[in-house]
Amino acid sequence: VARRLSLRKHPECHSMAGGKAIEHLAQTGDWQQHMFRLPMQQYRNCDFSFSGLQNLANKAIIEKEKEEGIQEGEILSCVKDIAAAVQHAVAVHIIQRTYRAMLFCIKNSILSSKNATLVVSGGVASNQYIRKGLQTLADANDFAFLCPPPRLCTDNGVMIAWNGVERLCAGLGVLHSTDGIRYEPK
Repeated sequence: VARRLSLRKHPECHSMAGGKAIEHLAQTGDWQQHMFRLPMQQYRNCDFSFSGLQNLANKAIIEKEKEEGIQEGEILSCVKDIAAAVQHAVAVHIIQRTYRAMLFCIKNSILSSKNATLVVSGGVASNQYIRKGLQTLADANDFAFLCPPPRLCTDNGVMIAWNGVERLCAGLGVLHSTDGIRYEPK
């Protein structure tokens, strides 16, 4: 969405990554100006998907570009409101699905309802709006909440790669041959 909104051209966001730019602009935007339907509401599971939301945001951006008479790549006057609406929809989707996962784990005795902890990390955990929503969810359900400081909430791919480097250096769980390994791509 940040790319589609051309946020690299926005004077407040030219040096920010997409997610950070969305969060920054959303702080002064009104999410109620562009309320997006939440993804996967028809499915009662714990899966996450953002492709439907991306499509809805893209359609809204195209519509606003036509209304404002601007070309793709120019900055919309309502860019902050769209950023706020997207951020809000993402946060609600994550919170709803996480809540379902918490209930599932308790119901199936995967977690004890006492001393349960919600751990949030990765790039999404650096977003203060999402982080506060998940903190509220944890508090409302008597879960402890653990989340690293935002400066340590980096992209999951980087975290996984770093873990691989550490394991390689320590000689832990490193396979030197991939013979016999089977996998099923989705």
